[in-house]
Amino acid sequence: MLTVSELSKVAQATPDAIRHYVRIGLLTPSRNPDNGYKLFNGYDIKKVKFICRAKGLGFTLSDIQIIFDHSSAGKSPCPAVRDIIQQRINENRDRLVELNRLQQRMDEALEKWKSMPDGEPDGNAICYLIESTH
Repeated sequence: MLTVSELSKVAQATPDAIRHYVRIGLLTPSRNPDNGYKLFNGYDIKKVKFICRAKGLGFTLSDIQIIFDHSSAGKSPCPAVRDIIQQRINENRDRLVELNRLQQRMDEALEKWKSMPDGEPDGNAICYLIESTH
């Protein structure tokens, strides 16, 4: 049995992350009857490593809970995993489109601002540069 700090070292996650996973129900440690410390087993090491790997692929903690629920119910989580990652891919593509649009607006604004004089606050304007953009 491992404590929070021991599990964090073995699974290469922060103690705060381990505690958070317990708070949201991804981990359900037993308790030491003598001191109340949370105690984790070998399967918890596997779960924390899985959480880290899944997060690295873009899965949210809510997604990971769904995966754990399928697995613990004896159902393959693979179909859900495919669906979730397809959804994340689509969301990322949408964000990339928006980020590219933002980058273009920023580039255009900076180019325009290079030739503009500095404005002075006059009670009507806050920053002439930003207020000159559409």
